[in-house]
Amino acid sequence: MAGPETTPPTADGIAAAASRAGRRGPAPVHLWNPPFCGDLDMRIARDGTWFYLGTPIGRPALVKLFSSILKREGDDFFLVTPVEKVGIKVDDAPFVAVDFTARGHGEDQTLTFETQVEDRVTAGPDHPIRVAIDPETGEPAPYVLIRRNLEALVDRKSFYRLVDLGREETIDGIAQFGVWSGGQFFPIVPAADIAADLT
Repeated sequence: MAGPETTPPTADGIAAAASRAGRRGPAPVHLWNPPFCGDLDMRIARDGTWFYLGTPIGRPALVKLFSSILKREGDDFFLVTPVEKVGIKVDDAPFVAVDFTARGHGEDQTLTFETQVEDRVTAGPDHPIRVAIDPETGEPAPYVLIRRNLEALVDRKSFYRLVDLGREETIDGIAQFGVWSGGQFFPIVPAADIAADLT
């Protein structure tokens, strides 16, 4: 936490410091190791909306700036500049994949995702897709890695499109239903689960 003679961190201060870093795109936060300055009352909701002091941040450019200085350590998320590091809350994933473009077919297919803050990545070995299953509801939650252990939750409409592109492949002797991208197959669910749902 901030010391008694230290000015508490603010969103404006963090934004100004990030702007002074003077870079386009994601900042090299993995190279920065500033002191922890406390928590900021900032939260990223599951739908990708950023809140500050309980109010949605209405300026897309500001959200994009904040997203460029995100860092994850374990289960904790921070905004990091060369001189300070503040904790924020993230309800699920820090990004939401709101659309994707599919090119090619079968093993030659590529899926390029776009997030709500205009990051674009092509799923493959460096940007894998994973699907988590809610233990209570059984609902699948698909994610794609955007950068440095920061994932995007694939939104519902995009997930339905992924399923439409899915095919069955045998992985380690088990039939899996999933998608190809960047030369890699990403399982979504065991094929047996789909067959069970259809019977």
